[in-house]
Amino acid sequence: MNAVAAQTIKADLFGGLAAGVVALPLALAFGVASGLGPAAGLYGAIAAGIVASIFGGTAIQITGPTGPMTLVMAGVVAANTSGAGVPDIGVMAGIVIFAGAFQILLGLFRAGSYIRYMPYPVISGFMSGIGLIIVIQQIFPFLGGVAPASDPFGILNQINQLHGNVNWNAVGLGGAAIAIAWILPRFTKAVPGSLAALIVLTAVAAIFRLNVHELGEMPSGLPHLTMPSFSLAKLGSMIGPAIQLGFLGSIDSLLTSLVADNLTKTRHNSNRELIGQGLGNVAAGLLGGIPGSGATTRTVVNIDAGGRTRLSGVVHGLFLLGVLLGGSSLVKFIPNAVLAGLLVLVGIGIIDYRGIGHILKVPKSDAFLMILVLLLTVFAGLIVAVTAGLILASFVFMKKLSDITELQTTLTPLHEQSWADEESIPEDLRNALFIKHVDGPLFFGFASQFLDLSRKLSGGKLLVFRMDRVSYVDQTGIYALQEALKELAAAGVRVVVVGISATHLDMLRNFQLVPRVVADEDIFATFGELKARLPAIVQRIRARPAAA
Repeated sequence: MNAVAAQTIKADLFGGLAAGVVALPLALAFGVASGLGPAAGLYGAIAAGIVASIFGGTAIQITGPTGPMTLVMAGVVAANTSGAGVPDIGVMAGIVIFAGAFQILLGLFRAGSYIRYMPYPVISGFMSGIGLIIVIQQIFPFLGGVAPASDPFGILNQINQLHGNVNWNAVGLGGAAIAIAWILPRFTKAVPGSLAALIVLTAVAAIFRLNVHELGEMPSGLPHLTMPSFSLAKLGSMIGPAIQLGFLGSIDSLLTSLVADNLTKTRHNSNRELIGQGLGNVAAGLLGGIPGSGATTRTVVNIDAGGRTRLSGVVHGLFLLGVLLGGSSLVKFIPNAVLAGLLVLVGIGIIDYRGIGHILKVPKSDAFLMILVLLLTVFAGLIVAVTAGLILASFVFMKKLSDITELQTTLTPLHEQSWADEESIPEDLRNALFIKHVDGPLFFGFASQFLDLSRKLSGGKLLVFRMDRVSYVDQTGIYALQEALKELAAAGVRVVVVGISATHLDMLRNFQLVPRVVADEDIFATFGELKARLPAIVQRIRARPAAA
């Protein structure tokens, strides 16, 4: 084994151990919050963590139970719990397995590729929001208390409970953890600062018998295979929650993959990641665990401690398995304040300072979008934030695209402005023509501007629609074109269409614009064909009033 490989393995071991230590209390807490107990949280973290690391598309991603997934799972458990308070474990396992299977299908159908279209302001707001959530969630344990809620708004709303109840031993341990984890890497990278802080400060707390909250007793023993229940009577009620969990886990995981890409300057495989996450959740369901997804905090901890390959995720899962098999006797003494200090440092590090620093220099729409996603991430949840951000970003993009198309789309007499192939038209014909150059997509974002341009026509009897450069037409664009052509026909203006593609011409025929509004004889494949017939067309138009 060469030195580089040995160093990589060492870094992955440190990264996996650091992520495993951070994941341990979170897995236990999420298990309790789900209603299935702390063991279910550990089982899910072990199964999904190991399997997704091996088969996923993001080399250093750590998978396990997360807040959003746990909230949905808690609702599922509540809906499938008997009057005696006993949840139907078989149905729970079936729903988790269905969710994993749905994620596998998303990956096989290459749905993960669409994550590349996520605008940077959405990613920036999401990253900064996650960083703030991490910091807010550590306020109570850092100050020696127990958080009354897990959501940031609930924590901030009850922060007055800390008045006069600050445990200064906890504050000292948390502050020392931040100092060690931040300062030590500046002198040596032989041992990750976070791991060193964890070991040293746990020993200090034990030696001096400091009165601080500790992780406490852990569940132990190997998980048992859980047989899922797929009865037809409950199948309908299982599919809905499974799809919700699958979608939520997929979005959460792919966003975490983007965070990992940003921190490591690598590029993940979105579709493989969905397949890996799906396989991980299938494994979690078979072991009676709660479902998981890519966990941003644990992934960042892994990266920060040196993790660079899939081995780090496997080590994270094996560490949790080791806790089940006997390591709980040591882990239970870790002070919560030490973990809180390490997580505060992680949260501060994940905030997108570059994006925030440029907030006054970027377009106002991008700045507003980033701030909105940040606030929604913190106070409304990840899915709400991302959904709202994407919708708003889409509207902003369509507005910008329609503005550009409007600038490139002109309606002028031919003698004022022309394309190169129009310059050879004789002068006596040029004054009789108006020409509409449509340059770009004709879609719903440009429909109203298209109609406004068409209504500006006056003083001409022949209008030429140049559609050579129309790249895309949707249903709203077709309707706008139909309305414009009808108004022009009612005003006595003859319209000819030039350069329309075969695909777009088929659309006009399907919507009956051709031949009801524009005759077949007024459709020309090229402007050269129109020029050959232009004298006869203009002559008939000029003769029409006299004939009348």
